Amino acid sequence: MKIAVFPGSFDPITVAHVNILERAAPLFDKIIIGIGTNSTKQGFLTSDQKKSIADSIFRDMDNIEVELYQGLTVDFCKAAGAKFIIRGVRSTIDFEYEKAIAQMNQNMMPELETILLFSRPDYAAISSTIVREILKNGGDVSLFVPPQVIEHL
Repeated sequence: MKIAVFPGSFDPITVAHVNILERAAPLFDKIIIGIGTNSTKQGFLTSDQKKSIADSIFRDMDNIEVELYQGLTVDFCKAAGAKFIIRGVRSTIDFEYEKAIAQMNQNMMPELETILLFSRPDYAAISSTIVREILKNGGDVSLFVPPQVIEHL
């Protein structure tokens, strides 16, 4: 069984995340959206809110599950039996960052492969960080997030 983890803070999940998952879904038997705690990011939504939102978005996709985790992503992958990590890449800056993490992860878990999917050009500027800033300043984020995010706010 080919199991992949799509890790992130998803604070909030964006249409770009959804697009990556929809494109990755046919490639794997199971994808686990791993909602982790990123010590470098200030949280906007609670972990339970993020899980609830992701569950509602992907409830009709049989091979996608949502789980919360803490600690190293490689440890989460080992516990889940995952041999793949899926990551979305928007720019060369993202690529360099993801490459470094993938290489470190492979040092810790040699059998773990990172699969990079490039974002669609119309989604390349969308990030959770920018969406949070728009939200904090009372802006409309409906073009950047799935409707389920708006329902939870």
